[in-house]
Amino acid sequence: MKEKEIIAILDRTGARQTGHFLLTSGRHSGEYMQCAKLFVNPKDSKQLCAALAKMIKTQKVDCVLSPALGGILMGYELARALGCANYFAERQDGTFTLRRGFALAKGAKVIVAEDVVTTGGSVKEVIELANSLGAEVVGVAVIVDRSGGNVDFGIPLYSLWQTNIATYDKDSCPLCQAGVPLIKPGSRK
Repeated sequence: MKEKEIIAILDRTGARQTGHFLLTSGRHSGEYMQCAKLFVNPKDSKQLCAALAKMIKTQKVDCVLSPALGGILMGYELARALGCANYFAERQDGTFTLRRGFALAKGAKVIVAEDVVTTGGSVKEVIELANSLGAEVVGVAVIVDRSGGNVDFGIPLYSLWQTNIATYDKDSCPLCQAGVPLIKPGSRK
């Protein structure tokens, strides 16, 4: 898929939003990627995840592992496109863990999937979880890399759209200084 097509889907679905947002990382931004909106229409999510799967097809992949909540639908659709198992990790007492009877086999080749990364904090935690269970994380797949390619997981990063959206510390945020109301749209409290 061409970048123009990806951006058009993000805009048409309302996944790309403007305003004043508090990101999961604690930073502020004038642009937010609400990728949950992509999954309202299965045709859009299937198209994007199929394009992402084509990028990954050179890897042997046993399963996709995603952080809850944002990565669950994306991970499922990506696993379907790759023809492999799908699991998600949930926070328990502040730490990602596998629940619901999920288990990774030792040596399993894992793709960690997340809809959007900025700092990659949740993805790094899920990578640590998979490694601690004896799996081998062979890559990270995201729809949007907000870091502009600056996030480094030490393994291949597959992203459909790489962009560098400005983020700010709360103390130096021009949107705060302009009095624009702050919105906390993410899934973490």
